[in-house]
Amino acid sequence: MGRWRDQLIASGWLVLVWNLLWGDLSWGNLLGGLLVAIAVLLFFPLPPVTFDGRLRLRGLLVFAVTFVVELVRASVHVARIAIQPGFVPRSAIVAVRLRVPTDLNLALTAEALSLVPGTLIVEVDRAAALLYVHVLDVRRPSDLADAREQVRAVERRIVEAIGSPDEVRRIRADPADKEYS
Repeated sequence: MGRWRDQLIASGWLVLVWNLLWGDLSWGNLLGGLLVAIAVLLFFPLPPVTFDGRLRLRGLLVFAVTFVVELVRASVHVARIAIQPGFVPRSAIVAVRLRVPTDLNLALTAEALSLVPGTLIVEVDRAAALLYVHVLDVRRPSDLADAREQVRAVERRIVEAIGSPDEVRRIRADPADKEYS
C-alpha cells in the first residue's frame, strides 16, 4: 500500500511540474502531464527510501539554526575570498565515510553540504557510504581535518533531527571514523 501511495504522490508532483513548465493549466496539459508522469515512473523507477526514524523538534531546530549560521558564515567567507585582490584560494577534495549509511542520510547530508558556499559534493560512493567533498580555501592540514569534522557534524545534526533511536545511538557512540581522517 505504501508503494502505491508514494507513486501517487510522485505522479501528482510530476503533473504539477509539467503544468508549471507549460505555464497553462488546461485539460490537455493535465492529461499530458499524467502521461509523462506514468512514463517517468514506469521507465525510471526510483528506489524505495525507507524512513525508520522520527522527527524530533529540538533536533530540527538545532539543525535549522546551525544551518543558517553556517550559511551566513560561509557566504561571508566566500565573498571575502572573491573580493580580496590577488588571493588565490587553495582547495582540496576530502573523503568522509558517513556513520549512518542509509540512502536518506547520504542524500540529506550531501544536500545540506552542497547548499553551503565553499563546499560541494563531487561524488557519492553509495556502497561504501563515502562522500567526496570539495572544500574551498584549504591553507594547512588542519583545515582538512576541520572539513571532515564539519561533514560529520552535519550528519550528526541530521540524524539527531530525524534518525531512528538506533541511528542516534550509533552516531553518539562513534564520534569519528578514523579510516578517512
